[in-house]
Amino acid sequence: TLLWETLGKQFVEYEQVAPFLIPEEQQRRLLEFLPLFLKAWEQSAGVIVFPNLQLLAGKVSNLLTKEIKRNLNGKPAEEARLALEQLLKQKGEAGDGHLLLKAVYLLSQTDLRTMWNIIGSGLPAALLQCLYLFFTVPLKKTSDDRETSEDDAQTQEMLVKIMLNMYKEEQGIEELLAADKLQSLIIATSSLWDQCSHSWKVPTGCVLRTISKAQTKNSIVYLQAVDCIKIAVQNLFTLADTLPPRDVCEAASIVLCFVKDSYPVSSALLTEFENNDGYQLLLKILLRCEGLQPNEGDPYLDEILDMLTCLTTCGKTELKVSGNIVHPQLPHFDFERTQSSGMTVKNLQPFQVLQSIFQRSNDQHLCGRILSAIGTIWAWDRMNFFLLEWTLQPINQFTDIIHFKPHPVQVQFFRLVESIVLDLSYVPHEILKKVQYLIKENIVPFCTLTALQCLLSMTQKDLLFSDIFRDSGLLGLLLALLRKEAKILRKSAGTHLPNPKEGTEKELNVVMLEMVAALTARSVRNTVVLKDYGMVPYIKIFLDDECYRSATLSILEQLSVINYEEYMSIIIGALCSSTQWELHLKLDLLKSLLRILESPKSHSAFRTCSGFNGLLSLLSDMEGALQDPPSGQWAAVGQNCKLELVCCALQGITAALHLDPVNSTFFQRNGLFEKMAEDLGSLGCFWTEGEKQIPVSLEKTRTFAEFLDAAFCSSQPLPEWLKNCIWILNFLDHMVKGTLHRESYFKERKPEMEEARDDEEAPQAQEEHPVPFKRPGNKLPASAYMLWGNPEEKDCTIVHPGAVCVMVRLLPRLYKEGYAQLSQEIQCALVDHIQSLVKSEKSRQVMCECGLLSTVITSCQDAFCSDSHPLHLPLTRVFEKLASQAVEPHVLR
Repeated sequence: TLLWETLGKQFVEYEQVAPFLIPEEQQRRLLEFLPLFLKAWEQSAGVIVFPNLQLLAGKVSNLLTKEIKRNLNGKPAEEARLALEQLLKQKGEAGDGHLLLKAVYLLSQTDLRTMWNIIGSGLPAALLQCLYLFFTVPLKKTSDDRETSEDDAQTQEMLVKIMLNMYKEEQGIEELLAADKLQSLIIATSSLWDQCSHSWKVPTGCVLRTISKAQTKNSIVYLQAVDCIKIAVQNLFTLADTLPPRDVCEAASIVLCFVKDSYPVSSALLTEFENNDGYQLLLKILLRCEGLQPNEGDPYLDEILDMLTCLTTCGKTELKVSGNIVHPQLPHFDFERTQSSGMTVKNLQPFQVLQSIFQRSNDQHLCGRILSAIGTIWAWDRMNFFLLEWTLQPINQFTDIIHFKPHPVQVQFFRLVESIVLDLSYVPHEILKKVQYLIKENIVPFCTLTALQCLLSMTQKDLLFSDIFRDSGLLGLLLALLRKEAKILRKSAGTHLPNPKEGTEKELNVVMLEMVAALTARSVRNTVVLKDYGMVPYIKIFLDDECYRSATLSILEQLSVINYEEYMSIIIGALCSSTQWELHLKLDLLKSLLRILESPKSHSAFRTCSGFNGLLSLLSDMEGALQDPPSGQWAAVGQNCKLELVCCALQGITAALHLDPVNSTFFQRNGLFEKMAEDLGSLGCFWTEGEKQIPVSLEKTRTFAEFLDAAFCSSQPLPEWLKNCIWILNFLDHMVKGTLHRESYFKERKPEMEEARDDEEAPQAQEEHPVPFKRPGNKLPASAYMLWGNPEEKDCTIVHPGAVCVMVRLLPRLYKEGYAQLSQEIQCALVDHIQSLVKSEKSRQVMCECGLLSTVITSCQDAFCSDSHPLHLPLTRVFEKLASQAVEPHVLR
């Protein structure tokens, strides 16, 4: 503060004596004062406490302007350029100019009033003259082949910063017109770009762009009066044939800036640009940019394209067009109520340039930028799509040539088409017809694939498209193509020939199936069309390939809506005909079956199509699958997959029995519960030897819930065979309660490529025993029985009593040699759990009616024959409870 006070007093003294001093002395004293001022500035970190700042700025700016004019006066261009270099040098006798420049540089960054004083000194015009010389007169090259002006970047930076600060003000623009150099500099950029000073290209462009943004009515009249834009366009036509594309773009972008930025003030420069073939110039320049490497033409190429896009809204009057809205349209589309935001297309000429470039070029970057520009124009105002499509028809015409474009451009184009529906809620029927023709012709498979994915996305948005694409013939076309592919697959089945379809063609088949699935979803009429085409036998051929399976199952599931018997016949037939090791196929079929069995109407068809026998035969085929250790081919199958297969089969049976007395009676009377117990007992984890078990005394026993906890959440793991047994017993427990088919115990299987990647990252994962899984969002509880549902819960309702009989039949098989005590402990736990299931009179009555008494006696003879057997007492209690409900004497006998 003291330093600033001292400087303030010195400047006041200078002002008091200045009128009495000759100019040379005034200048000397001011130059002596400036180093102290700059030193104070540096020491105070830019915080100025100087009351006469505006006055100082005016004095310094006047002196710098005077020195510049003195060095330029009457000298040829090259000599004047050298004189400026000497004036602004940082060192030497001519260092006073650099001192003045630095002072103005710092003062120009203070406040607006100070800037006005600098502008009022005439400095804007003087510095523009300097810039013109620096740009147009390159210094002679030294022996090192370098320009000497490149040695002082700091001086250049200060000059440019001062100009940017002055020229962003309207007053600064008005002042620089006095130099009569603005039009000369603009024209120089359009004619001398290849001859100018290389180090001043970017600074000159930066300054001119700042001037462009601050144009005034007077500056526009001035440029128009000297035909600046006309001459610049003519010069650029010449440069476009000789300069590299990037340099032409850089020069042209400067001229185009003045055209675009002036429009809000006056349309004069735009009119001059248009009347002198400006758009043809841009088309010529942009087409020369084909084949440029990525970023080689940036940012100037992108800048030109952006300005062209903006010029589409520069027009005096609104476009008046009327189009015919073809119906049907989406319910929420109302053209009459489409409100304009004001950013509508009023000038079609710049858009025609964009359209012509896309039609004539196959360059990925150029075409991609054109499509981005169209998307931007649509985003400005919803009406712009209709204004353009009802006049120039760009998207309609692009569809005819899109298959010639690079793949990324095809993807971007069809996303744009998709946005017409998704964002504008409009159905472009004419465009969709052309897209459909493109699919039919299938000239470029990748293009066909991308087009079909676009239509698939639309179809999934609204059910209306199911009718549109049926009536347009797309559904019939896809069915014909799929029939042809199915015949090829059937012909190659069972041979050693390689898969006839790979890559894009195979993916196209997948999307065709997905499209048919989307068209038939919730559309009975389309499903009937599929059936009437005789496609059902061909569709089911696609089940064998995992890539096609998901969409194929979706189609078949939709078929079930009109014919459950046909669906059940196909799925159960495929299950029974699948080989023992087609496990993923079986899982996918079972999951599809579970989705359909959610409808009670499907249960009868399931029964009549031998669904129960089919699922039980699947369990029979898994004999020895859960053996510990696994043997044979089962050793190569993941534990999770085997258990999930067992679970899905039991879930299917449970779903078919759910609230269906006819199916329940059928299952029980045909001895299928006994068959289920036999099949589960042969899985390999249950004891199958004929020797009698040796009873042992148990000091401490665990409950069934505690065994669950030990199996899945405890730090003391159980043997693998016992874990498998507990899984199956819990499946049965949930079956008893009628909830098994509503549970999700296993994570969804990932696609093959993801599985392979996961296997590489975690090779040990397959060796671990699977953990019970609930649907996403459910937090894993502390103990497993909480996850599965507490098996000891009170007032349990028995929905399927036959499943209790299955548990009793498996009870003696909960045994393994070498684990006598552990085996007997789990047996006791299971008996106690069964006892808890028959606590209520209602439960006991139900169990007697299903034959649990005889099951207990026949399955557990050893325990009944020996009073010392650990299971004798708990089984006797179960028997007594059941016997109290058996009123007929022959049952007791």
